[in-house]
Amino acid sequence: MKNFQKYETEFIVILIPVFNDWYSLGILLEHLDYVLFDAAIKCEILVIDDASTIPAHEKFITTNFQSIKKISCLKLKRNLGHQRAITIGLAYTEAYIYCPAVLVMDGDGEDAPKDVIKLIEKCNDEEYQKIVFACRTQRSESFLFRTFYFIYKLLYKILTGQTISIGNFSLIPYKLLSRIVVISEIWNHYSSGILKAKLPWVKIPCKRGSRLSGKSKMNFISLVIHGLSAISVYGDIIGVRLLIATLVLMLCSFILISIVILIRLAIPNWAPYVAGLSFIILLQSMNISICFVFLVLNGRNNFNFLPHRDYHYFVLGLEEIFPNKNIEFNK
Repeated sequence: MKNFQKYETEFIVILIPVFNDWYSLGILLEHLDYVLFDAAIKCEILVIDDASTIPAHEKFITTNFQSIKKISCLKLKRNLGHQRAITIGLAYTEAYIYCPAVLVMDGDGEDAPKDVIKLIEKCNDEEYQKIVFACRTQRSESFLFRTFYFIYKLLYKILTGQTISIGNFSLIPYKLLSRIVVISEIWNHYSSGILKAKLPWVKIPCKRGSRLSGKSKMNFISLVIHGLSAISVYGDIIGVRLLIATLVLMLCSFILISIVILIRLAIPNWAPYVAGLSFIILLQSMNISICFVFLVLNGRNNFNFLPHRDYHYFVLGLEEIFPNKNIEFNK
């Protein structure tokens, strides 16, 4: 990739990862432009094309905007998933764009454009000293999804000792961006990585919107991987917690065996002994299985990807789409 010149802009940069969902993005940008124009806010859009397999829809590239002053598309060499696409976008922005703040949002409409104004106002209230996250107060998904989401948050709390109620939708002051792009954990999960790094942040309540078009690319398996990736960020903490749980289990097993031996001395019957050992073996097997799962997940962090240093390996090129310059830089 050619060396890009770093430029300065007085507008906030809105970073949107996209994989084939161009039609929804086109509708979103129209809504976003209307909301921003009404609030007298201007911005630049940086679309992260996560190696889409279909070209951009005409609606996306032919619309005229008022508050949106520029739209660029950063193309990736391979599909990485939205968490890693966000990481690449943040690292690129930190390296080549100087701006007041960077806003991260999805391109399907579930992050409502009207809430962008709330994030900006809250960041102003905090004097651009803290990251502002949107906290979901109401979700539009099915009952089954909400049930699994509750189980996910419960497991997250039990295994990590932390609570999580935030996602990608956030506004990052530029002065904090340089601290974010050296957090290797955001390669797996953006919000969990920031929480673990203990950067200053606040949250505001926002209702989750509905998709503007089509169906979500996230299936059940993808959602499970996404949830486990969030938990795996705390692999070291989880390891210690499981170690403590194992020691407690061993103590309980010792006490149980002692009781079984005493019972056998009084009652010559092997049944209690066999039942006790079987129960212990079952618990130990479950514990070993859990440890193995998180050992594998923690191995994801051992890739040792440092966004600030390594992001450029995945960048194919940059295309300026609006105002229709159609200038592309490739490797």
